[in-house]
This record gives sequence, C-alpha cells and structure tokens, in this order.
Amino acid sequence: MIFIAKEIRISLDYGFASIHFVNCLLKPLCRNDVHEINQHISKKVTTRISQAGFTLVEMAIVLVIVGITLGGLLVSLSAQVDQRDYSQTRQSMEEIRGALLGYALSHGYLPCPAISAENGAEDRTAGACTAGKRVGFLPWAELGVNKTDSWNRLYRYSVTPAYANSPLAIALSPPTARDITIQTRNAAGALVNLSNTNDIPVAVISHGKNGYGGTSNDGVLLTDTSINNHDEKTNNTGGGTMAVSREFGSDKTTTFGEYDDLVVWISPNLYLSKMVTVGNLP
Repeated sequence: MIFIAKEIRISLDYGFASIHFVNCLLKPLCRNDVHEINQHISKKVTTRISQAGFTLVEMAIVLVIVGITLGGLLVSLSAQVDQRDYSQTRQSMEEIRGALLGYALSHGYLPCPAISAENGAEDRTAGACTAGKRVGFLPWAELGVNKTDSWNRLYRYSVTPAYANSPLAIALSPPTARDITIQTRNAAGALVNLSNTNDIPVAVISHGKNGYGGTSNDGVLLTDTSINNHDEKTNNTGGGTMAVSREFGSDKTTTFGEYDDLVVWISPNLYLSKMVTVGNLP
C-alpha cells in the first residue's frame, strides 16, 4: 500500500507539471520555461522513486526478523509433531493392552508373538508358542490392532510362556509363575524395580522416535548407533524377561544415556481378576 500511494503521488506531480507544460506551449511567452519544466519532472520522479525503496540495511533487518520468526515457528511445530506422535502411540498401546486382556478372556491364554514382520498371526504350534518363542513382534493381526507405532515401526512383544500355553490353564493358587520384570531409574540414576521381580505376564514396547533397535514396517532392523543408551538396549535385546520404563532423556553423557521408549504391561492382579470374573479361573 505504501508503494502504491507513492506511485500515485509521483503520477500526480508528473501530471501537474505536464499540464503546465501544455499551457506553456499554447502561450508563446511561456515557451522558455519548457526546459525548466522538464527538469522539475525529472527531479520529482527521481526523488519519489528513491523514497519508495528500502535500503540494504533495512532489507537485512527485515530478513533477520523473518528468519528468527520462522525459526521459532519451526521449532514449535516440530515439538507439536513429536507430542502428537507420542500421544497417538500411547493411545495405541492402551488399545493393545485392552486387546490382550480381551484375547485372554475369550481364549483363556495370551497370544504368542507374531510369525514374522509380514505375518501378524500368532506363531503357535500344537497349543504352545513355536519352538518356545516368547519374544518377538506384537501379533497385530491376531489382536486386530495397529501393526506399527507413530514412527512406522513394529511393536516388540514379550509373553511368559506359561501364560501363552493353551492346553494348560494357569493356576490361581498358587499362581502360575510369571517371568518379566519392569525396572526404572531412581533420582540417583540407579536401576530399581517398578514391578516385583519376575511378576509380569506380558509387556509391549515401542522403540520411540529414535527407533534404536526397532524394526521398520518392511522388516528392516534399524541400527542402534548410540553407544550410551543402556536402557534402550535392554528393551531391544535379550530374552524378553527385562524391560525398562522411565522418563525420556537425551543426555548421552549420563551413565544410562538417552531414552525415548514407551512400555506398557499388564498387572498380574488385573489379569487374574479379569480371568476370575469371566469364569476362566475358579
């Protein structure tokens, strides 16, 4: 709008000078002013054009302000995207927990891990998990839940073999033994039990945004490039009897390192009470 207004002003100045110029042409006594009129027009136009533009310093200041503003917006947008992804994954994992309970109530046992990254049916042979398989990918097709988390990676799934054995019903008293322990970090950074030792029947893990040790939707294992993420390594390696659930951290200098995994599990008391409610246990 400023440029348009200045252009109109230039046009008006030019127009008034032009009118005077024509009048002079019609009056012989005025013709000596033609040169002076031309100079007036040139001076006015040049002055208005120089006033209409920005100096290089002004342009530089504007670009710096725009850059700072856009940078802040991008950081804010990235944080919002991360928050959305974690929120959606947490919701999906709660649905998975509910689906596992529903499966156990309808079948009397928990499902085995999936056959493969491409086949989400449980890997079961003759009533038990094939070849004693107790850890692997979540059997998403068997449960009717999302195959991957918000970062398009498969969930890791671990189940106590006795709780996935279909021919043998679990016992209430004494209770059939579980073998999964969930740990966390205390204020001093030491590992402490979040559950009782060997007390959890089933656990599900998302490897978070960094995906270290996770598997893509296409079955490709993501390389764990971190050298100081001990808790994440616990969650993506081993026999599936140990999992760590703690606050997120990105500090690679601490003794336990970075962490952005999400872990859910089913309390044995909740599991047993639900089984009793539907009559699967006396």
